Amino acid sequence: MKTLFALFFGSITIAVLAFTGQRSEKAAKLIGQDTTIIITQEWKLPAALKEISGITCLGENRLACIQDEKGVLFIYNLIYDSVEKEIPFAGNFDFEGIALAGKTMYTIRSNGILYSIKNYNSDTPTVAEIKTWLTVKQNVEGLCYDQKHNRLLIAIKGADPVGKDYKGIYAYDLRTGKLNRKPVLKINFNDPVWNNTGHKMQPSDLAINPLTGNIYIIDGKTPSLLIMSANGDHKKLYQLDTKDFNQPEGIAFSKTGQLFICNEGGVLGKGNIVEIVISDLLPVITTGY
Repeated sequence: MKTLFALFFGSITIAVLAFTGQRSEKAAKLIGQDTTIIITQEWKLPAALKEISGITCLGENRLACIQDEKGVLFIYNLIYDSVEKEIPFAGNFDFEGIALAGKTMYTIRSNGILYSIKNYNSDTPTVAEIKTWLTVKQNVEGLCYDQKHNRLLIAIKGADPVGKDYKGIYAYDLRTGKLNRKPVLKINFNDPVWNNTGHKMQPSDLAINPLTGNIYIIDGKTPSLLIMSANGDHKKLYQLDTKDFNQPEGIAFSKTGQLFICNEGGVLGKGNIVEIVISDLLPVITTGY
């Protein structure tokens, strides 16, 4: 089992983990080690998902996956470690994000075009293409469903259309069918969380923790994880080990708070999905320095 190191230092932390079954043995070996992010499970993906670019949880140990060359939904079964269904919905385009809102699946292309796939799991899903004001210049990659506000949150990897010192997270209102031109949140590059590193995050995906409302944002180019509060005020930044996170492209939560990240396979490797826990966000026992 592998460990990762955060950008935070201080007291030695012993995570109190409460897993059962197969995961308990793997996690138990890490108790007491100076670690922050723990991989508890890993799924190696088939060749069709080598370039996996987004995931969303469906419940019952299933994830819907997208890859960045084909308009196909892949339903992945975590128990059987296999793709159990493929649902074509569009041609061969650069699809980057995926989100489930009720019975409707949404995906987004890098040029800002949204797709809604109603009754996605039926024999006759209804597909609609939705144009937004975002363009290929913004290089859109992140998409998630914000249930509390009945909207989709969209994160851009490329240049923000307005700001130079930040990248905005924009809201697509599912009630009105409009994408607001004013960001609802900002990834501010002048924030102290960057510790004067000059790092300008290039978000590849985002997800909302259903237990806390915090927003988790990953960067695939410089593997890292940014966690911000729902209003964007409080932030924590973790640097991800590239040995374990070759190119994080998707992030998703289950309804119970399980956290999954998917990685593109790269030149030689396979794509994968990992489940992780972050020990300093769990109940802990702290012992000195």
